[in-house]
Amino acid sequence: MLITVSLLLVTTALSVVMLLVLTSLAGSKVAGIQDWGMANGIAVIALLLFAARGVVPDLISIEVANALLLLTASLMYAGFRRYLDLPIAWRLLAAGSLAAFAGVVVFHYVHDSLALRVVAMSAYHAAICFGIYASLPTVADGRLRYPNAFTRTTAFLLGLGHAGRGAFYALDAYAPAALLDPILANLIFFAIGTLALPALSLGAVMLANARVLTDTAYAAEHDYLTGAPSRRAFHDIAERELARARRHGSGLGLLLVDADHFKRINDTHGHGVGDEVLRDIVRRIQGVVRKVDYYARLGGEEFGVLLPDASFETARSVAERLRAALDRPAQGKPGAAYTVSIGLAMLEKGEDFAGLMGRADAALYAAKAGGRNRVECAPRATPDIRPRSGGAKVIRLRP
Repeated sequence: MLITVSLLLVTTALSVVMLLVLTSLAGSKVAGIQDWGMANGIAVIALLLFAARGVVPDLISIEVANALLLLTASLMYAGFRRYLDLPIAWRLLAAGSLAAFAGVVVFHYVHDSLALRVVAMSAYHAAICFGIYASLPTVADGRLRYPNAFTRTTAFLLGLGHAGRGAFYALDAYAPAALLDPILANLIFFAIGTLALPALSLGAVMLANARVLTDTAYAAEHDYLTGAPSRRAFHDIAERELARARRHGSGLGLLLVDADHFKRINDTHGHGVGDEVLRDIVRRIQGVVRKVDYYARLGGEEFGVLLPDASFETARSVAERLRAALDRPAQGKPGAAYTVSIGLAMLEKGEDFAGLMGRADAALYAAKAGGRNRVECAPRATPDIRPRSGGAKVIRLRP
């Protein structure tokens, strides 16, 4: 009996640790954490009541303890469903837990059978584990891949364990005289029942932590107002695409897009309308650029569009389509009409990204000076020198 009580106390300690870890993540606002935390808090009480079997009345160590354990399982399932933004079948959970609890009561007071009480509890816990397994996606991306695989596998194995435990006792292959008897079969199945919550809680903590890291990385790489990639992310992508363009000798174009008279929009219609204009620009950029292109909000009302594997003609065509798409009122704000000016530059041999950006910026200023609502192409940084028939040379700057 000492072994099983020790196992209960160790599991209780693990639940306390998981509760503390989940509490530390509560400020992250990850969905499901509150349910998982409540489940571990209730589990601590339930496990201590189980450990007190023979010391406290059976009503407390059997009915109350099992009722709390059923609530714990339901909250764990609800937490995973909430985390995945899936509906929670509360009525089904209530019906299943009430049926299991009714089995505990019947097989205690009507027909006293520990084996059948274990069957009733195991059936519900197996259903919960398989439900968690079915809820989690088969494949997750990025940081969520390993935590998702771990939790999904753990839930499935625990579901099999609970199902096997229930089947074992249902067949009356072994009917323990007491739940805490230190017999090998009883210890194995007892461990499955008590360690299930810490194992699932570990998966929940891993998923919550991965979500926090993913959300933090997204916030660092995206503009909070428009959802467009940030200047930092844009520069990282640009350096990668510039290196690739050098390796393969492919074209790389850069568009700098700036809303015309944006201050006037804010002053006339208010900053709320100005914010909507910025979001509208992002939506329309998304509808015009190619799938291989990258865009970002560089700051204020200026946006960048990177055009990998593009010739000058392709880049010019994209720029003109984009200018035309942005030459109309913002959606839902007919009074806030706006246009944009665009500067276009193509990467040249030996040029770094700062040089490309500088030429595109100069082209943008030329577009502003030329009347706005237009596309200006930056001249080549290096002159094109061609010999004349008489041996003299002429220098031409080509777009």
